[in-house]
Amino acid sequence: MVKRDFFETARKREIRTFPSKIGIVTSPTGAAFQDMISVANRRFPLVELILAPAKVQGEGAAMSIANGIAALNEFPDIDVIIIGRGGGSLEDLWAFNEEITARAVFNSRIPIISAVGHEVDFTISDFVADRRAATPTAAMELVTPDKMKVASALNDFMNNFGAAVSANLSGKKDSVLRFINSPLLKLL
Repeated sequence: MVKRDFFETARKREIRTFPSKIGIVTSPTGAAFQDMISVANRRFPLVELILAPAKVQGEGAAMSIANGIAALNEFPDIDVIIIGRGGGSLEDLWAFNEEITARAVFNSRIPIISAVGHEVDFTISDFVADRRAATPTAAMELVTPDKMKVASALNDFMNNFGAAVSANLSGKKDSVLRFINSPLLKLL
């Protein structure tokens, strides 16, 4: 894998600040998926989540994860993919260490965040992915803007814009009044 530059930081891609579609490769029945849905709904409910259901542990899990990544890459407008699962033993997380998973992450045209296990867990997928998040919940927090902060920033922008327009118009009004009251205009 090292020969193929799987771990090169120079090839890591930026994650879009305001994604409209987020692909998720995980088990549809796991707590990790439910946590990601909850975080997305709380932080940025405008985002669309697209699940590629995958087996995330045991025999066939690595192929299932790779197939999920490939399936999401068929969508033309997904902004980022999160692959992940909750914690477990080294054996439980092993699918994220397999070469087929690493190759799928490496070959994805869509940026990938690896979110496997807990803070102390690291997998090969974490190092191949464009970003690593300690948990699936942290991954969703990383890619979804906080709607309250966005609303506050928009409010500040509108207030500043309104004040600037008002000041500009006030200046124009003063210029028009000076022209109307100008002694030169009375000569005409």
